[in-house]
Amino acid sequence: MNEPLRLYSYWRSSAAYRVRIGLHLKGLAFENVPVHLLEGGGQQHSEAYRQLNPQGLVPLLVHGQRRMSQSLAILEYLDEVWPEPPLLPATARERQRVRALASLIACDIHPLNNLRVLKYFEHDWNVPAPEREDWIRHWIETGFKALEAMLADHPSTGDFCEGEFPTLADCCLVPQVYNARRYGVDMTPYPTIRRIEAACLALPAFQAASPERQPDAPANAG
Repeated sequence: MNEPLRLYSYWRSSAAYRVRIGLHLKGLAFENVPVHLLEGGGQQHSEAYRQLNPQGLVPLLVHGQRRMSQSLAILEYLDEVWPEPPLLPATARERQRVRALASLIACDIHPLNNLRVLKYFEHDWNVPAPEREDWIRHWIETGFKALEAMLADHPSTGDFCEGEFPTLADCCLVPQVYNARRYGVDMTPYPTIRRIEAACLALPAFQAASPERQPDAPANAG
């Protein structure tokens, strides 16, 4: 599988951030192709990009001639093609738990705060910025309350969401915490989430994937 990898990404996209983490955990070299989600109404809406990804979303991973969308599906593809180090644990029960934690974040929290939703509130419903931000915080806090309960004191929770090595769930957790901090969510009620985030951010792979280190990040992003 020596075909080149090319990731269409935006520095602050949570979904693209997940895939960057997975690529770096696998030690895979890839070309980062920035897609600015705001400039000129959003480069993801251009005809050229729609030809690549009809959804007009990031991330998009190109492996040779294959084009792949949807962050969780991309991460599972990476795990199947490059099994080491694994992003999914060895047993069916452990894999189910990791997928459930990842889905809580990627399917239940993140879509409600996605740029498309916020733009619709702003342009179609004229919802003011303070109310939009209240919406964001409400759904992050609702999701984090459940996530904290699922992680805290669970026998499978280790340094990371599942055991002692980062998995698919951690690839999702860190970007969502980044987004929470961006919108001023009080993280005090979520000590287990904060502890796992710290363990992840101590690893070079998570550091390399961080938004501020991406080629399209503005100079003042840090």
